[in-house]
Order: sequence, then C-alpha cells, then structure tokens
Amino acid sequence: MISTGELQSIRARARQYLDRAGIALAPREAEAIEVADFGLSDVERTGLQLVVYINTERCCAKELVLFPRQTCPEHRHPPIGDDPGKEETFRCRWGTVYLYVEGEPAAQPAARPPAGRERTYTVWYEIVLRPGEQYTIWPNTKHWFQAGDEGAVISEFSTRSRDEYDIFTDSAIQRATVVAD
Repeated sequence: MISTGELQSIRARARQYLDRAGIALAPREAEAIEVADFGLSDVERTGLQLVVYINTERCCAKELVLFPRQTCPEHRHPPIGDDPGKEETFRCRWGTVYLYVEGEPAAQPAARPPAGRERTYTVWYEIVLRPGEQYTIWPNTKHWFQAGDEGAVISEFSTRSRDEYDIFTDSAIQRATVVAD
C-alpha cells in the first residue's frame, strides 16, 4: 500500500527518468504513470513504474521505469485459453537492466534479489541490457529484472498484456497497488 502523496512523488520521480531517456509524455500520460508495489509496500526495492501507450487484443506498448536497484519480481505470462501467453521484447533506453530468464545460471550474477525474498528468485540466466540493446521473452517463461545503480528505462513491445493473469513465484505478490489517503 502507498499513500496518495507517495504516489505523486513516485510519479514525478519516474517522469525525471523518462526525461533523462528523452522520452516525451503527453500530460495525461504523465498523470497516469502506474506505480506497482506488488503488494509488498517496499516500492524502492520491489517495484516498477509503467506508462501504457496502447494495449489492444493484438499488441501492447509500454515504458518501464526502474529506480536504482529496483526489482520487478520473478513471474511468467501463462497461456490463457487459446492464447499462448504474452510475448514481450524489452529494449533498454537508458541505464542498465539485468534481466534473468530460464537457462544456465550466471556464475556471478550482477543483481541481487531483495533481502528476505531470495527464495522466490529461481531463474538466473543473465542478460545485460544497455541503451539500444533488446531481448525477447517468450510466453510462459519465468523472468525477473533489476536496474543497475543509476536506474533504467525500458521500452516494452508485446502481444496483449493481461497483467492480472501473471503468475509470480512469490505467493505474497499482489499485482494491483492499493493507494490509501
């Protein structure tokens, strides 16, 4: 849970990161920046800020903002009916992103899960994304990601996004952020 004041402060901070990346937002987009605390009320360590440009039956485009060492927790996008699950491509726009997917674990991973939640991070094949680099995550693939020391901005291009169906390894995760006054 976050307060309305925290929400506004985090949105303003996310806007600064988008500005650094040279990404212009319309005023209504800036006012609608989503703050995901994943129900843990620890947004600085486990969280994500999002701008959704479009999300239709066929495609989705978003900007993802991560503050320094902020982590989006391990999850996958499962099949839903005849849909195989969301396929997404991450393109780093600013900063450094450490992305982890299924595969051979990195000998010395650059990222560290948030303290106390280590057991909920199980995939360790490391992809390091710097500005201009991208990686495609196939449907139903476990993944998580963390920004480097300066934070990061990522453009996401995907098939339809249905975040409410994401399956998180950590059973304490709640996708919808609660904002209280």
